Amino acid sequence: QVHLVESGGGLVQAGGSLRLSCAVSGRTLSSTVMGWFRQAPGKEREFVAAITWSGGSTDYADSVKGRFTISREYVKNTVYLQMNSLKPEDTAVYYCAADLRATVVATKSRMYDYWGQGTQVTVSS
Repeated sequence: QVHLVESGGGLVQAGGSLRLSCAVSGRTLSSTVMGWFRQAPGKEREFVAAITWSGGSTDYADSVKGRFTISREYVKNTVYLQMNSLKPEDTAVYYCAADLRATVVATKSRMYDYWGQGTQVTVSS
């Protein structure tokens, strides 16, 4: 079992920054991939970024490349999403997810086994 708890969401003006955190508890595997997804009202959940727990390889959605950075910290068992140059269209509930036995860095939400409760990010124009 893996338990994920997100934090760090809030209200920010366009152009501002936020850093989301995902605290990971339970047993992760060397094959684990950690992902961030988001869901805006009336829209499907979409991939934002992912990182391999062991090697730190990353992948990003085109819409956030160059603005968002995903990272992980072993000592704190935490995954971060640094979000810069935020836009109103980034407004959504952001979810942390874990794919324990990943063979690829998945961008489809159905590939992830565990999910956090989500944290709201609102970007005002």
